[in-house]
Amino acid sequence: MTDPRFAAAAGIMPAEHQHRELLQSIVDTARAIFGAGAASIFLYDEDTDELIFEAVAGESAGELVGTRIPSGTGIAGWVLVTRQPLVLSDLQNDPRFARDVAERTGYVPKALMAAPLLYEESSLGVLQVLDPQQEASFTLAEMELLGLFASQAAIALDLLRRARRARAVVDGQGGESSAVAALAAALETGDEERREPALKLLQALAELLRAP
Repeated sequence: MTDPRFAAAAGIMPAEHQHRELLQSIVDTARAIFGAGAASIFLYDEDTDELIFEAVAGESAGELVGTRIPSGTGIAGWVLVTRQPLVLSDLQNDPRFARDVAERTGYVPKALMAAPLLYEESSLGVLQVLDPQQEASFTLAEMELLGLFASQAAIALDLLRRARRARAVVDGQGGESSAVAALAAALETGDEERREPALKLLQALAELLRAP
């Protein structure tokens, strides 16, 4: 089994599937609590300026995960940019609604609740709850509950992003990343007598880099 110290030294975060499972549990619970037809979490990919379906509960759930759309698309795009939650009981008459995109997903909602996923200073994505029950009469308590789900989803998305960045380092993209990956592999596969001094060397290097 991998020594946690070696993993930490190499910058390896917990497996991203754990964070994906957490995101899935959030949309599953949100859908059940609000009695909704579907719920989804989008992750904002800054590199490509796209929103990615990271977790989906309800219609076409298995097919949508991983699907990308331009970040400015529809209600999700509006919520991402404005950082404001939104409740709409009549989507068909709202000019922000991207019906063509909804049709491609296989589910065209009539109403929705949406909240931005904010963590520290960043807008990480969007949580959407589609066709919730009694959508015409949302109470303050329901909006607070949506905000709670959004807060939990934002934390999970941040963990997911960190895990993916760490994995990219370990996989090795060349240059410094390759060096870190090689060092991590050496620590993992080396014999016990060599691991401890190697770890001490790595820690000493880290302290040197942190020094003023």
